[in-house]
Amino acid sequence: MTQVTDQRATARLGAVPSWSSPAPLRPSPDFGPTDRLRGWLVTAFLTAIAAVTRFTMLNYPTDAGTPVFDEKHYAPQAWQMLTGGWVEDNPGYGLVVHPPVGKQVIAIGEAMFGYNGWGWRFTAAVAGTVLVLLVIRIVRRMARSTLIGAIAGILLIADGVTFVSSRIGMLDIFMALFVTAAFGCLIVDRDEVRARIARADAEGRIGGTDWGPRLGVRWWRFGAGVLLGLACGTKWSGIYFIAAFGLLSVYFDLSARRAYRVRRPWLGVAVRDIGPALYALVLVPLGVYLAGYWAWFASETGVYRYMPGNPSAPTDPIGTGGFWSHVVPGALRSLWYFNARSLEFHTELTNSAGNHHPWESKPWTWPMGLRPMLYYYADSGVTGCGQTQCVKAVMLIGTPALWWIAVPALAWMLWRGLVRRDWRYGAVLVGYGAALLPWFATLDRQMYYFYAVPMAPFLVMGVALVLGDILGPARPSPIPRSPVGTYLSAAPSERRTLGLLAVCLYLGLVIANFIWLWPILTALPITPSNWHDHLWLPSWR
Repeated sequence: MTQVTDQRATARLGAVPSWSSPAPLRPSPDFGPTDRLRGWLVTAFLTAIAAVTRFTMLNYPTDAGTPVFDEKHYAPQAWQMLTGGWVEDNPGYGLVVHPPVGKQVIAIGEAMFGYNGWGWRFTAAVAGTVLVLLVIRIVRRMARSTLIGAIAGILLIADGVTFVSSRIGMLDIFMALFVTAAFGCLIVDRDEVRARIARADAEGRIGGTDWGPRLGVRWWRFGAGVLLGLACGTKWSGIYFIAAFGLLSVYFDLSARRAYRVRRPWLGVAVRDIGPALYALVLVPLGVYLAGYWAWFASETGVYRYMPGNPSAPTDPIGTGGFWSHVVPGALRSLWYFNARSLEFHTELTNSAGNHHPWESKPWTWPMGLRPMLYYYADSGVTGCGQTQCVKAVMLIGTPALWWIAVPALAWMLWRGLVRRDWRYGAVLVGYGAALLPWFATLDRQMYYFYAVPMAPFLVMGVALVLGDILGPARPSPIPRSPVGTYLSAAPSERRTLGLLAVCLYLGLVIANFIWLWPILTALPITPSNWHDHLWLPSWR
């Protein structure tokens, strides 16, 4: 009777909110927040703020009405696709060095607004806005908290890297969007798998075989495969995420089978899960990647479209005989040749070969943004700063209040992931590592800070989870049992109050830092002295 009274009092006083529980574990499965209306209202509000920041003055600046920086490659190629049968070339350099998907997406904006700043930047701004929405929803699901999801959204809105990338017609924001969306699909798939195994457990089917139950068709994982294919169709570095997310998905399956006491979980994963994972996260991305070349396959004039038997091939002409000519269609052999030439271009773009750029950087500088990238600078004929001499610039730079805490944040994430076995931190580290670590294998290659754009969403996710730990649990602390045998709802503890204060102060610092950087993120006219005041480190100059 006392236990029933305790439960009724707890439910009446709201001492244990169901939406704040930790990751789903047997025997009390919990598969996400239940405050759906509030969650979507918060998401919509923050996404609207992101849209305002990304779309305001989107067509500014330009280089006398033409693209700036590497927009000069992608905007014309996208326009050429739009006006020439969706096939592009690169006459200034003789070779198209990136797959077509990102440029096809840019072409959508140009079809809507024409060949101008709005046209070649519109879809980038859409991608940057949707990226904020995705990060909010992903963190909300992982943390089981709408508040922590909102914190992640605020951090991403105020991140200089994704902000600038959302306002320029380049490929990196699309890459970040596709891999983040794929990550989100795998997080939902994880919860769905656990829900299915929990149902099987409730029905007594866990012990039916040593391998555990079948998991059925997993459409969220299939969606992740499609998105990873789009990422590879934007930039080849998407293949790093295929490898990383494939291992992550299989690990999720293994941990679910172990959590629900499958007798032989490793064998269960080998028999039930690895094959479907290879299909969804390897074969599906490969098919999507090939589909991205649909216009090239259908064309008569695409670069290197008809190479078998072509004696004018610049290098390694493809013959018409031999084993492979009977096994692989000529179109795929031509695409292989095309991609091999593109890969050759990238591998030869090295410092040792004499290729240097004043703003190149190496991957060890990316976590803290120690070597940003100057996209645009003008000091001639600039007015509007209130002085006789003005300058304006766009610099790809991570908001220091966010990026400069990367090292301690990563240390905390590693401790939580490896020592405390917190799957959320482990998952975020997989995404972050896939965006960063592979680049250390080719240090001689010419690299730039915009390669780090896909790192930004995972950095924000990790920092938001760390802030959630600082904030503390939402569950009020119970006070000792009363004489009538009930628990009374306690007021928020001082620990949580201090945590809330610390988180709010930190968010305020990030927002203030972002506002301070605003002039050099958006090319507002400023004085030369003000420009130098914004360059805090020697490596920023």
